[in-house]
Amino acid sequence: MPIVRPLLLCICSALLISAQENRTTAGRFIVEHPTLLNLGFEWEITGDANRNANVAVEFRAVGETAWRAALPLERIGGERVFREREGLNYTVPDMFAGSILNLQPGVEYECRFRLSDVDGVSGETTKTVKVRTRTEPQPYAGGQVRHVYPPDYTGKREEPSFSSLLEAYYGAGLGDWNVVWERRAQPGDTILMHAGLYRPEKLNYVDPLATPFDGTNLLTLKGTREKPITIRSAGDGEVIFDGGGNYRLFDVMGSAHNIFMDLTFRNTDVVFFAGEKEVAGAVALTVKNCRFENIGFGIWTEYAGSSDFYIADNLFLGRDDRFRVVGWTGPRWPSAGPYGSHLLTSYYAIKVYGPGHVIAHNAIAYFHDALGISTYGTPEKDPERQANSIDIYNNETHMSNDDIMETDGGVHNIRVFQNKGINAAQGGYSAQPVFGGPVYFYRNILYNVPTGVSFKFSAKPAGMFVWHNTIIGEQVVKDPYSNAHFLNNLFLGRDMPDRGIMAWANATQAYSSDYNGYRPNRGVKAQYTWLAPAPGQTAYAAKGTDWKTFPTLAAFQAATGQEAHGIELDYDIFRNLAPPDWKNRHKVYHSMDLDFELRPGSAAVDRGMRIPTINDSFTGSAPDLGALEIGVPEPKYGPRWITWKPFYR
Repeated sequence: MPIVRPLLLCICSALLISAQENRTTAGRFIVEHPTLLNLGFEWEITGDANRNANVAVEFRAVGETAWRAALPLERIGGERVFREREGLNYTVPDMFAGSILNLQPGVEYECRFRLSDVDGVSGETTKTVKVRTRTEPQPYAGGQVRHVYPPDYTGKREEPSFSSLLEAYYGAGLGDWNVVWERRAQPGDTILMHAGLYRPEKLNYVDPLATPFDGTNLLTLKGTREKPITIRSAGDGEVIFDGGGNYRLFDVMGSAHNIFMDLTFRNTDVVFFAGEKEVAGAVALTVKNCRFENIGFGIWTEYAGSSDFYIADNLFLGRDDRFRVVGWTGPRWPSAGPYGSHLLTSYYAIKVYGPGHVIAHNAIAYFHDALGISTYGTPEKDPERQANSIDIYNNETHMSNDDIMETDGGVHNIRVFQNKGINAAQGGYSAQPVFGGPVYFYRNILYNVPTGVSFKFSAKPAGMFVWHNTIIGEQVVKDPYSNAHFLNNLFLGRDMPDRGIMAWANATQAYSSDYNGYRPNRGVKAQYTWLAPAPGQTAYAAKGTDWKTFPTLAAFQAATGQEAHGIELDYDIFRNLAPPDWKNRHKVYHSMDLDFELRPGSAAVDRGMRIPTINDSFTGSAPDLGALEIGVPEPKYGPRWITWKPFYR
């Protein structure tokens, strides 16, 4: 008897501790930077060891009475993100995170969040906040207008007039006087650049553009959200900023609320340098309706405090190969065909870090990577200095030597949607890695990725939603990831003889996959590859025997319980689309030759599952699979001012 009582006490104590660990305690609630179309939120918690807590989300525009259901916040925490080569080792903190998607710009929304847990909740269980979405930045109408004419201009001038951007921006002078800034532009001012060529004579002591020695325009002034400083074309002809082969054309670190619009930039390595890691960055940089050509890098910030960029409706043309799809290789990597390695003449069109950025309606061609988030490493603890609440949408890319779009380094609420990517040598949409997420990949199109890496989920990323994408190619990444969910996608193979159509590499027990359509590669036995850990375990360091392969979708369904509503189909689901030729990995395809619309009555029509705020506008008895819904207009990809095709010729 004396032994039984202590044993019972130990059991009761253990049960009590377990119950306490399973209870959820609400912590800090974070409203992320709003974008034009989406709102992001985080809710820190402790407890919930059995991960069965939930956060339901509703929203309505202020003034409306009816609430609408949004996607629930995603439970994240405990997932490992690591890469041994660089010593990266990060554990996602316990919280809920998620977005209210597809809203309207400039509208104030009331958002309600309800935390529940059958094991009990401590603290405040309901949060209601009002948040207004942003609007597109516009020049201020009431400020002073300063006119800039090319140095060789001899005609009539509007006053006040200047002969260089720096002279109008600061009052800068020539030679040593270029850093004497006595007549600075003020918040709300507009600098009108008149037609002509602005090219530095950087080796001339009296360079007429006031950029001696390096040819860089250093721009650091600070406007406000209501009164930005605007630099734009006067509308009397093309305004060309030619770097003359210099390294940086504009250095805007330290600036705030500067707008650049309707301008052409060319012949430089970096057009806009907007932030150095752990040094300084820009706030609310806007670049829109501009043309970039013969450049190495378009817009670039690595600074965690850079925030709220708006980069939209621009055309970026890099220097890389225009006639063959060429990847990168080297002594530590295998060859990628007869043209094994490209020179890094153009790196990224756009690369950002920090919260609140919007990258939309850009057309990008001939870069190593089209656009992405900085592969920053371990996120800083302050949400104001993380890559959170970033929107990448309606961009069209052509000819990327590595990846099309990279969310690498993203932390929470990254939204990649309605993009079209054609020809990428190494990968499509990348999360290498994501630090908890969620990152939303939805309604994107991908065509011709010779490696078969449609979604590059590498370096153990955590927190990916993959919904309603049309992928012409395989998904073969086998680096374990966590908390990934696939729904309503199309994956169509190209009949490569050594490759299956799909691989799931789940490192934890948080995963799901259903309502997807697959076109297997003919003649391949291992079509579907599966990794998932046993209960209570993880599979970050999976062995070969941990992977299971299946020849058919039916066999996969029976063994895993996944894809209960998944189907196999073929290219006849499209009105007119054939696969790329896998035997010719360097062949170039063109967007205007490819039709991704579904054929009415085909196997992909009305076969999807409803996802609130994602496919509310479906037209049939259920949503269609893939990126495009029959009866719904195709999205406008690329700049809205470009009406001719193709943009890259």
